[in-house]
Amino acid sequence: MTVTTSKAATHGSVRRPDDHVIVLFGATGDLAKRKLLPGLFHLAAANLLPRKYRIIGSAPAKFAISTDEFRAHARQACQDFCITKPTRDNDAWSEFEQHLSFAAADPDNYSPLQDEVQRAEKEIGGQVRRLFHLAVPPAAFASVVGVLGDAGLASERSRVVIEKPFGTDLKSAIELGKAVHAVFDESQIFRIDHFLGKESVDNILAFRFANGLFEPVWNRSHIAYVQIDVPETLSIEGRADFYDKTGAYRDMIVTHLLQVLGFVAMEPPTSLTAAQLRAEKAKVFDALKPIDVRHVVRGQYEGYRAEPGVAPDSETETMVALKTEVDNWRWHGVPFYLRSGKSMGAARQLITLGFHEPPLRMFKAHRKDVPDGRRNEIIIDFADPGSITTRFLAKEPGAEMALGTENMVFKYADSFAAANALEGYERLILDAMLGDQALFTSSDGILRLWEISEPLLENPPPVEPYAPGSFGPESVSKLIEPFRWHLPNSG
Repeated sequence: MTVTTSKAATHGSVRRPDDHVIVLFGATGDLAKRKLLPGLFHLAAANLLPRKYRIIGSAPAKFAISTDEFRAHARQACQDFCITKPTRDNDAWSEFEQHLSFAAADPDNYSPLQDEVQRAEKEIGGQVRRLFHLAVPPAAFASVVGVLGDAGLASERSRVVIEKPFGTDLKSAIELGKAVHAVFDESQIFRIDHFLGKESVDNILAFRFANGLFEPVWNRSHIAYVQIDVPETLSIEGRADFYDKTGAYRDMIVTHLLQVLGFVAMEPPTSLTAAQLRAEKAKVFDALKPIDVRHVVRGQYEGYRAEPGVAPDSETETMVALKTEVDNWRWHGVPFYLRSGKSMGAARQLITLGFHEPPLRMFKAHRKDVPDGRRNEIIIDFADPGSITTRFLAKEPGAEMALGTENMVFKYADSFAAANALEGYERLILDAMLGDQALFTSSDGILRLWEISEPLLENPPPVEPYAPGSFGPESVSKLIEPFRWHLPNSG
């Protein structure tokens, strides 16, 4: 059963940002190629970039390229990864590439970048904002921020976007925070999590708070469990230098899944402003119990230690599943199950809310093949383009009162114009230019998540092997008993 909605959607006008100079550190890297350059071009084609702007690519001098080479690199990136393709007769591309330039920057020589920023601002004229996006390895965050401070580029009209992970534990997060706050005020810092820019994650707020049908039952009196499940079919794909020092918990749970949990579990904000949304998420994080290692499964796919660059005795987890709890009035006693990993049996991004089972004695012919704990669920698929499914029991046709499961499904792709959608990075880059921190992580929020993670990081359980293409070790299914993971054939 599919829910149909009107094809016409009403969208409020989006305020265009002030004039900007945008500096991409790591401009020749993978993130810039796959997400940032295509995202900026899509925003330009949609008339969502500032009326006057310049985009300056930057990298250390040993990786420096010319402006013409950078424009060619950006064109190929957009050709490969952008919704809007830079065809030869595409006026949008011809206009966009004229705004691109390149300048090298090193801790001991940042004058080329200084000069290029000043030249760009002079060409634009007037009051110009600066946005610095740090698409660099985490170990370089403090160094790049230091360059911005030493070069005098971190003015009151500047903002900085910092990628994940923000630290690797509580101590390192505190140290990195001090280094960044020495140059930028908290109001200027945008810690990015592209999951939070997804239309389908934002739709959690609309689904809950704009519909009187759902918010009254969004609590422990009605919900038995919550799952946030993000398996990946990809392996580490040559990223051993990063991944073997990081692992699935730091890479996915702290930086993504716990952030999504904050949206699922928050109290109704009084408005959708950054201050109110961050305050409600902070209350959720404050109510999270410290991770109990007895309720954590760490897995490592077979063959991981043979990957190039991985230590032969590596204890890094490539999959993690855990149970956590939000100990407040709304959620006390409701288990939240989180799982993510590499080389697994499906690539999905799902939130599942399972409801308490009502008495079913009256249904004498109740079907036996409906598994326990799977009768009533709300399933939010937040992989683009996203969907929401409500699963319920209904009478099957026939003489007996036999029950079967049925679904009502809302699909973004079927319901609204796809052209109106922005990819997660695009939405968040736009928000950063507008100065809207609503979908970005606060300093206190990230420190709290590292704080509750300390028991696991200090005393992790041993990794258990699992076959590539499976859904983790057998203990993953035991972790969630008496419930089951929503994904079919997942253990």
